Amino acid sequence: MNTLLCAMSIGVALILIGAVRDVQAQTPAPAPPPVIEGNIYTAIYIEVMPTSRADGVTALKRYRDAARAEDGNMRCEIVSRIGQPHQFAILEVWKDQKAFEAHGKAAAAAQLREKVHAMRSAPLDERVHVGVSVGPLQPGPAGDAVYVVTHVDVIPPRKEDGLAAVKQLGTDSRSASGNVRFEVVQQTNRANHFTVVEIWKDAKAVDAHTMADATRAFRDKLGPMSGALYDERMFKAVD
Repeated sequence: MNTLLCAMSIGVALILIGAVRDVQAQTPAPAPPPVIEGNIYTAIYIEVMPTSRADGVTALKRYRDAARAEDGNMRCEIVSRIGQPHQFAILEVWKDQKAFEAHGKAAAAAQLREKVHAMRSAPLDERVHVGVSVGPLQPGPAGDAVYVVTHVDVIPPRKEDGLAAVKQLGTDSRSASGNVRFEVVQQTNRANHFTVVEIWKDAKAVDAHTMADATRAFRDKLGPMSGALYDERMFKAVD
């Protein structure tokens, strides 16, 4: 009896194994990640300990200079947050996905991660985007110029409405007095998340834009579809 039960158990097990293999064979392989077309815009947020700011600036400038020399780099800028100078952002544009992926494997990127890890007060946060409302790719100015980097998050069902609103903001704002650059980019892994990168000639121009009819109309439209706090940060270029 025991021999019979054992044989039956083995038989059932073999049937189950065969069924699992059949299912696995019929299950399609996961689709490869989509190819990103066109320029890739990245915003990398880095926060070091306040006492490590000088070392952070040194590491970031070394990285910037190396990144600018890489094939496919179209722009690389380092900015420091006004009022919290130990917080930085790296704003980059890469020619295409191939150049961006090659950069991720380059020595400069690895060295920056290693340097920042030793002095960071928060994890490095990289956002990868495609452009949806952008202008010329000229480098930004230094001096009194103010960089404004804003993360805009809309609820997924209102993604298209959010996209239309930020695109209109970009069109309206590039012609505003004192504007040097106004770019609206969309995250590749979360299509309902956007980053708005602005450069204004000075703080007075930033204030004027905040009070402009187009800006106020945008904020009114955004309110009902916003998925998170409107995260607007102001920076100065690191020379």
